[in-house]
Amino acid sequence: MIAAVVLAAGPSSRFGSQKMLALLSGRSVVRCTVEHVLASRVDDVVVVVGRDAEAVRGQLAGLPVRCVTNARYTEGQSTSLDAGVASLDSSVRAAVIVLGDQPSVTPEIIDALIDTYRESGKPVVVPIYQGTRGNPVLFDASLFAELRAVRGDRGARDVIARDPSRVASIELDEPMPGDVDRVADLEALCRHR
Repeated sequence: MIAAVVLAAGPSSRFGSQKMLALLSGRSVVRCTVEHVLASRVDDVVVVVGRDAEAVRGQLAGLPVRCVTNARYTEGQSTSLDAGVASLDSSVRAAVIVLGDQPSVTPEIIDALIDTYRESGKPVVVPIYQGTRGNPVLFDASLFAELRAVRGDRGARDVIARDPSRVASIELDEPMPGDVDRVADLEALCRHR
């Protein structure tokens, strides 16, 4: 079983309001992101919520996802990573870690990570967008303890860098999916839809 953990708990401090609730083509950023994840071949989707948790959950009404609340979201992204990975069933073989503020990540990108994982046998699969490493990233269950041990406002960058021999990459001839950190980022995404 392959799961996806969507990190949607952050404080949105640079955006000024809860960016997960901001509208993109009439739907919230978080709903756009999660719908793309659900259209991929993952078997289970966990969404980690924090700031405005109930409002973010409300945006996902009717979707086959599980929401996990990270009460410690102000301590940084690592706490959301921990909460999401901790919630996975023991039958999960790997998890794709998706940033909730990247609504341009397509199902095809996620499926390419899954295919490369199965073909390469490597426990980490990262996408390379026109020469630059990006997200989402797939991790084998053997690395879940390392992911849960990350501390501070950082994701899994150190886990990826720890041993390059365990990392497979996929080269994608497309620009890196934009993330929504500021209002200008959302406006740019809207212009390119």
